[in-house]
Amino acid sequence: MLLGAAAAAYLAVFVAFYLYESPVLGIGAFFYVPICLAALVTDEFRGALAGVVATGLYALAVVVMPNVPATQVLTELTLIRLVTFVGIGALVGGFARRNRELVTQLRELASKDFLTGVGNARVFDEQLARRCTAGEPFTLVLADIDNLKQVNDVHGHGAGNTAIRRVAEVLLAAMDEDDELARVGGDEFAVLTELPQGETQLLCARIARTLAQEELFVSFGATSYPVDGTAAVELFRKADDRLFAAKLVSRNRRTIVALAGGRS
Repeated sequence: MLLGAAAAAYLAVFVAFYLYESPVLGIGAFFYVPICLAALVTDEFRGALAGVVATGLYALAVVVMPNVPATQVLTELTLIRLVTFVGIGALVGGFARRNRELVTQLRELASKDFLTGVGNARVFDEQLARRCTAGEPFTLVLADIDNLKQVNDVHGHGAGNTAIRRVAEVLLAAMDEDDELARVGGDEFAVLTELPQGETQLLCARIARTLAQEELFVSFGATSYPVDGTAAVELFRKADDRLFAAKLVSRNRRTIVALAGGRS
């Protein structure tokens, strides 16, 4: 749209310059408008090119104006206009390009978890709501690290952060390309997948075994749309309840194993 507006502005300034220009008006200065419009949506190189185009149109208007010698084009004023038009176009284009890059970076940072690089809770809420609105079957899986407090107490928070990143890496490696992973709490992750719940349970078991080899224990809770509910809040609450139950079972199992080991 801005490029179209720039083209229209080029034409309007050219016509106004041809029809009404006089030594005291300086209508040619209005070529800065299309230059800036074009530069705002491009970059410094195309902005400079917009300045060259403006200079060319300015020179053409001088040539075709009645009662103006063509040699007037070859003056210091035209050279000055070339320098200023190109300079302004390059300057505005450079700032516009850099601003777009910064906005893109900010959007990426706003949508990713700072520690793991996966999606954050805000993005997960949007993804879950979008899937519920789409109406296609999917499974929501919540994963929680059982022994993160122990890792933090024994080895420090640096080791705890390493453990969180490692769990994220294993989850991400086990997912399909259409699945979505987010960190929704300190040690809690959420996965949205199109796998049915039965296959998801097998996948979670494999992930748990892989992490257990590294002394990282993870519990899972899952719900399926639309079997377990159709609202995002309902699905998440049920998954969280099942996760809590799984954590209790896992904790009791490890306690029994520890007691049995102590007696032996």
